[in-house]
Amino acid sequence: MTDVTARIKVGSKHFEILVDVDKALALRKGENVSINEILVMDKIFTDAKKGNHASGKELEEAFKTQNVEEVARQIIKRGDIEIPAEYKHKELSDKAKQIVTFLSKNAVDPRTGRPYTPERIENAIKESGINITNKPIDAQLKEITEKLSRVIPLRIETKKVKIVIPARYTGQAYGVVQSYKEKEEWMNNGDLEIIINIPIGLQLEFYDKLNSVTHGSVMSQEIKE
Repeated sequence: MTDVTARIKVGSKHFEILVDVDKALALRKGENVSINEILVMDKIFTDAKKGNHASGKELEEAFKTQNVEEVARQIIKRGDIEIPAEYKHKELSDKAKQIVTFLSKNAVDPRTGRPYTPERIENAIKESGINITNKPIDAQLKEITEKLSRVIPLRIETKKVKIVIPARYTGQAYGVVQSYKEKEEWMNNGDLEIIINIPIGLQLEFYDKLNSVTHGSVMSQEIKE
């Protein structure tokens, strides 16, 4: 367990709590974690290092409640969580492994149709000077594959799909489909028809996100080529 500070500024006031970094980040990602498991101390501070506590009046004005658990939840969800350097390094290392695993399962040499070994992918990433970040794989895959292609011939197995998003959900869904968009057409009723080309290995994750923001109302049809 690593204890860190989570903080937020509301107006001119600063509020801080001491939390378990792993459990706080899990809550922020949407996992079901009890606030009691996250908080190191059942206190809200204006300056944790000095031990200065926030008053009930300050909490009421900033968060519309004096309930410590609810205030802590808001700070974790909306504020900044201090991430130790070693934790960031581990996250990046884990993300790099995920990307290597994904590419070794979904990328092939277009000359032979054979997949690359994880070792070859790792070496190519080093050779190409790719800077892997902690963003989701789909958010950095295009840049990674473009740079890798300068070192090794590479083709990601993809599937082309036509998706129709109901008008009421186009705002929420656009960011999900944008990375894979090949063509879009706005229909007279406000619906959005998009042709996407998505890596086969990312399909499940993609549809989970899309169905979440559209409540499963999207229509999709695979395009055979």
